[in-house]
Amino acid sequence: MNLAPYLEDLEARIDDRVEDELLNQWIKFVNGEWPEEFFRPARPEKSPPKIDWPNITINEAIADHDKMILSQLASCSATLAAGTGKMLCVRSNYGTSILPSLFGVKLFFMDDRYNTLPTSYPIENGKEGIRELLKQGVPDLSRGLGAKTLEMGQRFVEVFAQYPKIKKHVHIYHPDLQGPMDVCEVIWGSQLFLDIMDEPNLMKDFLELITETYIAFMKEWQRIVPPQTPWSVHWGVVQKGQVMLRNDSAVNFSPGMFAEFFRPYDQRILEEFGGGSMHYCG
Repeated sequence: MNLAPYLEDLEARIDDRVEDELLNQWIKFVNGEWPEEFFRPARPEKSPPKIDWPNITINEAIADHDKMILSQLASCSATLAAGTGKMLCVRSNYGTSILPSLFGVKLFFMDDRYNTLPTSYPIENGKEGIRELLKQGVPDLSRGLGAKTLEMGQRFVEVFAQYPKIKKHVHIYHPDLQGPMDVCEVIWGSQLFLDIMDEPNLMKDFLELITETYIAFMKEWQRIVPPQTPWSVHWGVVQKGQVMLRNDSAVNFSPGMFAEFFRPYDQRILEEFGGGSMHYCG
């Protein structure tokens, strides 16, 4: 498809001075230097599109790199049109099973009418399946959704290079790799909540493997999309560090179990990539 009209529309609407000033405000805020009681970032005026942007479904975007670009940039267009204080950003948007898919889980795609990101089924054969994964070690990073996710990062870089303001102000943030325990739960399945008591060492061995895989994948991602600053942008919000760990599973465990089964693996990742943030749903 022809992306040029949409890229040109977005490029024309991005104001260097406005975006630079907005970023400066965010940096002051995350550094604890914001002088006011509340932080309410906003652009000084709205910048509506000059053309109609199409509605791209999630499944369409997953199937086509250029539609993924258009889908992601549509959110940037909407941000400018609304005049909000969110930073402009995009990601390789393939759902929560990117890392699990490297381990061979079967993906599940929702019907178009739901317009929802895909998920996956637990690994077959339960604990025996987990033991087999441990024997195989860190999986091929191009397996499952891996290749498509990394290729999408490269496509963002190549396309944005042709548009100076988009390249400077539209931040490419890392794909949703979840956190080690979330990935473990997705692969293991709901039996995990019993097995964590019966097979704690097996689970820790698997968490170790997942952590190694996360680090390997993130390093490959950063080779394609090198970090330029000690901070990064996720969901339009500036954060210190490069990683956003997603720990939805955390709400189901006690503080003591979090300390044992989450913290050591999260800590390794945060230290490896210069810090970051943690998010959880629930």
